Amino acid sequence: MDRQKRNSIITLVVLALLGTVYHFVWGDSASEEPAVIPDKDLMSRLEIPYRLEDNESTIIEHMGYALSYNSDYRVPNWVAYELLETELTTGFRSREDGFEPDPLIKGRQAYDRDYVGSGYDRGHMAPAADMRWSSQTMKESFYLSNVCPQDHNLNSGAWNDLEKQVRYEARFYKSVWVVCGPIFNYNNPRHIGQNHVMVPDAFFKALLARRKDGSYASIGFIFPNVPCTRNLTLYAMTVDELESKLGMDLFYNLETKAQDRSEAVIDPYGDWRIRDEILRD
Repeated sequence: MDRQKRNSIITLVVLALLGTVYHFVWGDSASEEPAVIPDKDLMSRLEIPYRLEDNESTIIEHMGYALSYNSDYRVPNWVAYELLETELTTGFRSREDGFEPDPLIKGRQAYDRDYVGSGYDRGHMAPAADMRWSSQTMKESFYLSNVCPQDHNLNSGAWNDLEKQVRYEARFYKSVWVVCGPIFNYNNPRHIGQNHVMVPDAFFKALLARRKDGSYASIGFIFPNVPCTRNLTLYAMTVDELESKLGMDLFYNLETKAQDRSEAVIDPYGDWRIRDEILRD
């Protein structure tokens, strides 16, 4: 093989390798799908739901929580995590308040400017106060993939009260599984910002905990995306009822009999100790 031909082949090989590295590091700018491969054990965790209806969805796993991202709506379909008592007594990283795009999403997503002047808060799904146990999880909580346009009075009122209740339950049970997300009225879509971030009509949250006797307790909530009274029991329902409204199978990795028993009933005052006064962190 002559030198010129050999050099040409070497050049082509080098260019091909560089192209491969570029695609791996930077991704294909024309693609709308995140280049994310979740941990193989993620989908077996109790907090991860199963969607019964088709929807744009890409699963993303962060250190503190997992989410199903909807690139059409620029918001999560759901966000799920297990909150441990030890995570509430470790670290105490200060709140960042610096919202930014999710680095694991390389396609369409929300940007902070979409919320500016919109009249809506950047409503956390996995709250920053649950993610104080490391600097990485605190940073992740401010990714805009973990955020939805939320009424200010709901965000600072009843939704915040339920977040405090979750932390209270994590201390009581030592662990609580949480899944939450937006609900949309597809007949009347609203959006904000240049990137058309969809505004939810309501929000859901479901909790699961294991009692000392080994049985499970669960509870579901739905809040309209408007100012809500701060009596959480008004928005409570069984997980079975919540699933029928969402088209999702929540806590589906729980053993079938335990799932059937725990999701059919709720005891807001016994299992969940919900009271009229506002809990304080």
